[in-house]
Amino acid sequence: MSTAIDIGEEYKQQYIDEGYFILENAIPEYLLHLLKGECQHFIDLVDARMDENDTDVMGLNHRNKRYFASNCYLEQPKLRDFLFSELMADICRATLGDNAYLFWEQYVVKGASEGMKFSWHQDSGYVAYPDHKPYLTCWCALDDMSEENGTVYVMPYSHIGIRSWVKHIREEGSNDLVGYFGEKKGVAVVAPAGSIAVFTSVNFHSSSANRTPHLRRAYIAQYSSEPLLSEDGTKLWGGAEPLLIDGKSAVGMPPPDIPSRLGE
Repeated sequence: MSTAIDIGEEYKQQYIDEGYFILENAIPEYLLHLLKGECQHFIDLVDARMDENDTDVMGLNHRNKRYFASNCYLEQPKLRDFLFSELMADICRATLGDNAYLFWEQYVVKGASEGMKFSWHQDSGYVAYPDHKPYLTCWCALDDMSEENGTVYVMPYSHIGIRSWVKHIREEGSNDLVGYFGEKKGVAVVAPAGSIAVFTSVNFHSSSANRTPHLRRAYIAQYSSEPLLSEDGTKLWGGAEPLLIDGKSAVGMPPPDIPSRLGE
């Protein structure tokens, strides 16, 4: 079943000018069903790890309030149907160009009624050094997104004029890295389930608290135009499984022969 999508020139230009665009209802129903169906399992795994460590807070995870479950496709290969789909290849061609590697993926879930906010940050702020090429974040709505349930807010380049890596500060209590402390609000991604907010890793973004009685679920797929290495160049920073090479599908090709931090 084809999942190809035509990314219009207006979206490509907005990505160049502002660093983001939003594709409403982009995810086919069967892939949306897949992503939704696997989510609770990975929330349960995070809860189990917190149980083992007798804690309610582990990194960015706060029990019943906020969950980050990453590298889920390594345990559930069926998620590859989405991550390496024609849909994602077309988005990568329109933004990164002819080469794209899966860098990272994760579920990000806000708990019902008490789901925590997430502070203003760049995804690149979680990469520990500034000298890396910005990568691509595809923020996929698994539920209808609203300001009430804690949707993401994306900061266009023109709102604050920042297009490069900024040093972030760890926020006590939440463990968030924070890189913007101003009063600009950005653009709220108010969109139906199956929509994708596409933005660069240097676009600031944040999310508000979930004030509804339901989970707020998102799935994040990130791609780089080249393998992203550690600062000394000896290890992969995340993953680097090819999606596109020279504009053509590279699905099934092995990643570069560089040790990965994923195994640490």
